[in-house]
Amino acid sequence: MGLFGLGQPIACHDRSDSMLKPDTLALTAVLALLTALGPLSTDMYLPSLPDIALGLQATTGQTQMTLSAFLIGFAAGQFFYGPVSDRVGRKPVLLLGLGLFTVASLVCALAPNIEILIAARFLQALGASGPIVLGRAIVRDFYEGPRAGKELSRMGSIMGVVPAVAPVLGGLIAQAYEWRATFVVMLACGVALAAVVLLRLPESIRTKSSDPISFAAILRGFGTLLRHPGYRTYVSFSMLAYGGLFAFISGSSFVLQGVYRLDELAYAFSFAFMVVGYIGGTVLAQHLVGRYGLDGTIRFGVASLAAGGALMFVLVASGVPSSFAITGPMAIYAMGVGLTMPQAMASALMPFPERAGAASSLLGICQMTFAAILGIVLGQNLGGSALPLPTAIAGTGIAALIAFAGTGRARGKPA
Repeated sequence: MGLFGLGQPIACHDRSDSMLKPDTLALTAVLALLTALGPLSTDMYLPSLPDIALGLQATTGQTQMTLSAFLIGFAAGQFFYGPVSDRVGRKPVLLLGLGLFTVASLVCALAPNIEILIAARFLQALGASGPIVLGRAIVRDFYEGPRAGKELSRMGSIMGVVPAVAPVLGGLIAQAYEWRATFVVMLACGVALAAVVLLRLPESIRTKSSDPISFAAILRGFGTLLRHPGYRTYVSFSMLAYGGLFAFISGSSFVLQGVYRLDELAYAFSFAFMVVGYIGGTVLAQHLVGRYGLDGTIRFGVASLAAGGALMFVLVASGVPSSFAITGPMAIYAMGVGLTMPQAMASALMPFPERAGAASSLLGICQMTFAAILGIVLGQNLGGSALPLPTAIAGTGIAALIAFAGTGRARGKPA
């Protein structure tokens, strides 16, 4: 079997024996950790959000903005990383992003007020957006079709450990030290990943783009992508799936700790329900994609999104007093995310091997912008009631199911 997993080997630019090779667990793990840098940067400090609000004398809405600013920065950074990497290569652009992430993490740790923390989180996200964009692009450089979907699912299975561990670690840090220490840990992770990329990651791009690097050229390239109906369709699936997931990430600490009265560690362990569901979805996807294909796996995913969101809304609206009314259905929704997102990403990038970086960038911009807007709206409505959270999650899940049912022609097959 070749390096694509399809009997067609490719040539890596760096042939050193010390470099990571395609179709190896080591490369999958490194790419997974690179794409996990964003989730790590949000999930680890979630248990500390109430302490940040107290320590910096900030309101719930202001503290929520540290999450939304991160998402906005994540979307803004993805505008350039993909197109620039198509022109100059993946590795140097990846190192630039990791460098910015580490510097911004230090500023976060030293922030004297909520305004500086919000601004530093925006810069931290600008850096963290590079690894996730380029991780997807590197997968497209090395793999095609269902093999790319399977690789993204494998990465998701490994990456899913981060949301499981990060809130628990963050909760322990919040109890033993203070919230600033979580950003010191993020800084250390950024430095470690930069060292691995510098010393072990090969350059994956085979043919560099000849398109000029300019704002106008990037916009023209994005316009070409958006004119492709299949690309728009699969990006919408990814947007909706991630939007509901981010609604939980951004609102769960206030709901589970504020409404259901969980402490930091209890919240962190409750967060694990979502993580287990997500990992289960990515593992299941690796088996389903070979039998049902990318679209068949997405079909199972959007059904799970809708079921989990609707069940959460019904339980909370019915007044079920247990926090399991949130965490149980969220596990079902998160399983849908694990089934849907990797396959939707692979399907969106598949028609564009020559501009995989730009396609990955635009996908991320759409995904993160939608999630940031949803997070801002949710943050303004969170208060003494838990209902706004399941309303947002149910809305995205049901919308994804409806979108799948109505886009058979755009996907080139009956729905």
